[in-house]
Amino acid sequence: MRGRTAVVGLAFLGLTCAAQGGLMDRMFKHKEGSMSVSSKHEMKIGEQAPDFKDLPGVDGKKYGLADFGASKVLVVIFSCNHCPYVRAYEDRIIALQKDFKDKGVQFVAINSNDAEGYPEDNFENMVKRAQQKKFNFPYLRDESQAVARAYGASHTPHIFVFNQDRRLGYTGKIDDNWEKPEQVKKQYLKDALTALVQGKAPAEPETFAIGCTIKWKS
Repeated sequence: MRGRTAVVGLAFLGLTCAAQGGLMDRMFKHKEGSMSVSSKHEMKIGEQAPDFKDLPGVDGKKYGLADFGASKVLVVIFSCNHCPYVRAYEDRIIALQKDFKDKGVQFVAINSNDAEGYPEDNFENMVKRAQQKKFNFPYLRDESQAVARAYGASHTPHIFVFNQDRRLGYTGKIDDNWEKPEQVKKQYLKDALTALVQGKAPAEPETFAIGCTIKWKS
């Protein structure tokens, strides 16, 4: 009996593993398929910031990369309105811009999400969100999604920090706890900014972006 039970148990385990394997394959293929819609380009540390021009801002102005030329450090954040990760980080982003403004750091948020599929991310709602949260940085609309593709952005929020020569010095996430600010142990973005304003390379220049995937147009 014990031998027969063992055989049955092993067979069940094999079927379970096969089912899980199929599920994992489908999950991986789905993820791979989602990413294939976006740019395959992935920015490397030291790479020059891709140029952009005439992106409409919620303040009624249009912005390009050159408009931030006077800033010692530029922080480009791919963002949106609806993502819970973005919403959890908004106050921290505002605080960091306030803390580093006098040190020559300029933040700019760019929303590239498909507004047709996600109307909460349309320009009108961008204006409302910026006013509601009192953003202290430009919030721009990348309607064509060309800027997100050029930067290799994949998530919201996805951070790209450039030094004075507009070479990529840090990319990834803001810190290590999106849900509970009081439990943050590693402040990746803050540490990177502290180093870059001093002309130094960040000790940890790359982390993985965490958040909602960018909503690409079909």
